Amino acid sequence: MQDLQDLGFDEAWSSTWESWIQELQESTARRYAGQLVPARVALAHKHLYRVVSAEGEWLAELSGQARAGMALLSDWPTVGDWVAVAPRQAEGRATIVGVLPRRSTFGRKVAGGRRDTQIVAANADIALLVTSMSRDFEPRRLERYAALAWDSGAMPAVVLTKSDEADDPELFEAQAMQAVPGVDVFRVSAMTGEGMDELRARIAPGMTVVLVGSSGVGKSTLANALTGTEQMLTQAARSDDDRGRHTTTHRELLRLQGGAWLIDTPGMREVGMTAIDSEGLSNTFEDIESLADQCRFSDCKHEREPGCAVREAIHTGELDSNRLRGYQKLQREIAYMRRSENAQLARQYVQNNKKLSKLSSRPNKRK
Repeated sequence: MQDLQDLGFDEAWSSTWESWIQELQESTARRYAGQLVPARVALAHKHLYRVVSAEGEWLAELSGQARAGMALLSDWPTVGDWVAVAPRQAEGRATIVGVLPRRSTFGRKVAGGRRDTQIVAANADIALLVTSMSRDFEPRRLERYAALAWDSGAMPAVVLTKSDEADDPELFEAQAMQAVPGVDVFRVSAMTGEGMDELRARIAPGMTVVLVGSSGVGKSTLANALTGTEQMLTQAARSDDDRGRHTTTHRELLRLQGGAWLIDTPGMREVGMTAIDSEGLSNTFEDIESLADQCRFSDCKHEREPGCAVREAIHTGELDSNRLRGYQKLQREIAYMRRSENAQLARQYVQNNKKLSKLSSRPNKRK
């Protein structure tokens, strides 16, 4: 059993809770009168959840009405969410009635062909963008992660792992600073402890931190070092390409030494921009957008136009051409996601209304 404040439930959350309860549908309020308590999602595996509150800890599932109201994949509960639950103490289970409005969300495009957003962490304060100092290091991937982090509302910070194995850690650090300018960059080794004290000092008590990174970069090992436990299964990366298998198969909220919370996520197989907001792109590529403001033409595409300040910066070595290509690729992804999202929302709105109509037309069953 946890104190709500220990879980991060502050005065602002208390106010959000009161407002959410007051706005409940009348039928839901009657059905769960006096039963609802705030709880935080500590573990999510498919559509089954482990939730923790001041009243206890339970295995939980969504109510039928709440499930019918999940129009988008991003509407479903995820680790870090605050939810309203009705405990069933005798069974050791609870029913999730709804999800409180999120302060921040960290999402990715769903792997495969679906045009949807999966929320991998909610209400995170800091997004630790984890990558190893090995052949798997890719600045363009860091740019993507940073754009997603800025867009989520969380503050990004870069963690370069396996510093004990790197031949030139300073070079990796310089490349990371160039890819994600203006954010903290930490070089660490969970094996030797190098840099871990500096990283822990960055994470204040009460904060929620999300670890984001590809498979095999040392996220689970880092999580174990930060929690002081061996809660996350780790597996060595393949020696031929420095890639590892997915050692985290679910998202989980873990208590850190010092009173903060950490969300560990599975390796991202397909990192893509979401159509939520382009602000993250602007924050990540502030250098390019600042140069673009100096171009002769306001609609400059930075290709062969005369007076292009971006191309001039590449010519003089001030800007890396690969960074511009990464920026332009993410711009195209955002535009595509926005076009497809409007059509998807319309279809899902109709489907959702049909589900709710069927649910509301069912006769009430009295015990």
